[in-house]
Amino acid sequence: MVVSDRRKWLALALLSAVQFMVVLDIAIVNVALPSIQVDLGFSQENLQWVISAYALVFGGFLLLGGRAADLLGRRRIFLAGTIVFTISSLLAGLAWSEASLIGARAFQGLGAAVITPAALSILSTTFVEGRERNIALGVWGAVGGFGAAAGVLMGGVLTDALSWEWIFFVNIPVGLTALVLAPILLKESRDASVKSFDALGAVLVTSGLSSLVYSITQAATDGWLAGRTVAFFAASIVLLLGFVAWEIRHPEPLMRFGILRTKTVTGANVAGFILGTATFSLFLMLTLYMQQVLGYSPMKTGVAYLAVAGTAIFTSAIAAQLVTRIGVKPVLVVGMTSLTAGLVYFTQVSVGGSYLADLLPGFLLVAVGLGFSFVPISIAALAGIQPAEAGLASGLINTSQQIGGALGIAALSTIATSRTEDAIAGGSTQAAALVSGFHGAFLAGVILAAIGIVAALTLIRREELEQGAEPVEAEPVFDLAA
Repeated sequence: MVVSDRRKWLALALLSAVQFMVVLDIAIVNVALPSIQVDLGFSQENLQWVISAYALVFGGFLLLGGRAADLLGRRRIFLAGTIVFTISSLLAGLAWSEASLIGARAFQGLGAAVITPAALSILSTTFVEGRERNIALGVWGAVGGFGAAAGVLMGGVLTDALSWEWIFFVNIPVGLTALVLAPILLKESRDASVKSFDALGAVLVTSGLSSLVYSITQAATDGWLAGRTVAFFAASIVLLLGFVAWEIRHPEPLMRFGILRTKTVTGANVAGFILGTATFSLFLMLTLYMQQVLGYSPMKTGVAYLAVAGTAIFTSAIAAQLVTRIGVKPVLVVGMTSLTAGLVYFTQVSVGGSYLADLLPGFLLVAVGLGFSFVPISIAALAGIQPAEAGLASGLINTSQQIGGALGIAALSTIATSRTEDAIAGGSTQAAALVSGFHGAFLAGVILAAIGIVAALTLIRREELEQGAEPVEAEPVFDLAA
């Protein structure tokens, strides 16, 4: 292998390692939530914001992060995001209250929103569309699938072996290593055609989505027709409509809606949204089930997820090979179908459940779903995208997944909480009431995941994946003189 090729793949390894850290931080918090709640005195309704604050800011500012990378330089923005993420990880580990942890998590989300589109833009402009880029995106997608599963495993191990603070401290050495290696392996690149930011667009979409999540959360305690619930829901609609109107009129919009004319890109984002909705809430519900109903410790909960994490590595590797042989569409259909089947299986979890009967078969189905979904979604999201719009496309697919996750947690948590309260009011025991709530959440997840199967079947187009854009000579991300 020539030096340039070796540096190219080393760059991919660096970008994937940092992306693993970003994805890991979505799921790693789940298992530690009960410990965090006790130590920092979190209320039950505010606890989900430890996850949602990260996901909302991450999703809300991804498009702006992609635009900043194209305008100011992809390596520069990648480094800036890594600095923000590393510092906020330190602050999260040192948090002393609800507000301080939620605030640190929000800043972590901002760092992630800068890192991810910059890294994916570098990747997509480095590898020529076709087999080479599919391999690179296969690795990227595998990192996403494995990171989501490994997070819950590592969260349990670190929380029990050390303390919950270490789920954040573990990011610091990764971030520092990336800051040292990025100037060596990555060369600066930018899109000269991009002239301005659209900060207002980012504020509108993030505010609108935050209001929507808050309104769904409040519905669980105040009711769907309560004044505060309705007010925040109405505000979210106004803000999101304002975002659409602003983007249509802006000369350099944060979100160019014309990119969705490519049905495969649309299908990838629909599937990505549903994947985020299902997996974020799935891991949260299963973690609460294992700890609150089955009485698992954080360590035992984390180890229980080993079946998901280990299998996801294997299935992601298989999926990365299959997409180049049989295509993106059949692999994605298998992935979404397996994920749906896993959710169906979890609708039968019981109060006196066991790992082998109630959890393991579902874990294995979900692991196949993760591996066979993340990889093809990553490829389909960039189908036919020119390097000039790599930041937009990469930001869009990650936005879909993160916003789907935040909304999924809010909606399915609301369903679970409402059913639990109704069951307790009807005389059920605490454990039975919790299981009833989880059943409702998993059933809603099944419906959403089934929509993902339909999207994969109807929107992913083989001809768009095969034709794509005209091949463009990729910009190198390394300096040959280095």
